Amino acid sequence: MKILFSSYTFAPNVGGIESVSAILAAAFIRAGHAVELITETPGEKSHAPPDDASIYRVTRRPSFHELRRLLSWCDLLLQNNISLRSLIPALLFRKRVVVVHQTWLLGVRGEIGWTNRVKRALLPRVRNVAISQAILDHIEVPARVIGNPYDDHIFRLRAAVARDETLVFLGRLVSDKGADLLLRAMKILQGDGLDPALTIVGRGPEEPNLRRLAGELGLEEQVTFVGSKSGAELAELLNRHRILVVPSRWPEPFGIVALEGIACGCVVVGSREGGLKEAIGPCGPTFENGNERALAACLKELLLHPATSTAFQNDASAHLAKFRTGTVASAYLDLMKEVVA
Repeated sequence: MKILFSSYTFAPNVGGIESVSAILAAAFIRAGHAVELITETPGEKSHAPPDDASIYRVTRRPSFHELRRLLSWCDLLLQNNISLRSLIPALLFRKRVVVVHQTWLLGVRGEIGWTNRVKRALLPRVRNVAISQAILDHIEVPARVIGNPYDDHIFRLRAAVARDETLVFLGRLVSDKGADLLLRAMKILQGDGLDPALTIVGRGPEEPNLRRLAGELGLEEQVTFVGSKSGAELAELLNRHRILVVPSRWPEPFGIVALEGIACGCVVVGSREGGLKEAIGPCGPTFENGNERALAACLKELLLHPATSTAFQNDASAHLAKFRTGTVASAYLDLMKEVVA
């Protein structure tokens, strides 16, 4: 197949959509298919995924002429999150289209603007994929549920690494990700005589406020900010920790970070709304979004009863098998073959 892969945001930007696009594009090439990728993210003309020899052409901010050429070339347009910029031309040229829904069709304040109304109106004209049951319920059109993949070559158990740290938070330091809720939950744990150490991995505009809050709560000795980490360095850091905490305020559509933590041997504690609980599966407890006391209760149970953690880890291998790169890529290729047949 000749696959035109649309990833509105892509490397050098960092995030879930960018990671999934790089993982899948390389997997499709390894499976013997031709891939051209288009994106609105500026940067280099081509991209080689880490530790992979596959190189695919990336056309950044394509002109209408470039887009028309690529649409004429491809058998199918695969959109990793819907974008009208390439979807409307593809439909005008009567190309087959698969749209992967990575998030909610809502504005930043939860409103349904005109662009999302147009997107919803076009969904019956394409084949749809939802990354979680929560997203499927949201888009309200027939779709196949295919969870996002994680990089199983990088994120795995490393026997030589000592698991000598307790809590870790990994994510952008923005209010939606709820790192402040975790700090407040730790203050509650202090009142119960528990003082676990926390490593905060990531950067963002909330970092000064989080550092200030840690000081106000008397947590300076427990909390360490280590900045952004990625690849093998991040995998090693996760292997050193017992519990990954994903305390998002907003309903996460999925949660690749949860899969990465599980693959590295962490029990994952995460907020319950949206698709994050599907990514966590049987590998950790969930709590009500925004409820720091419920989060503290989950952490207290894990800290005081190691057998609880062991029980959550027992099903990790079977759970992860559904999200390995090869499994997810095969599911997409099977669907795309159906579409072009």
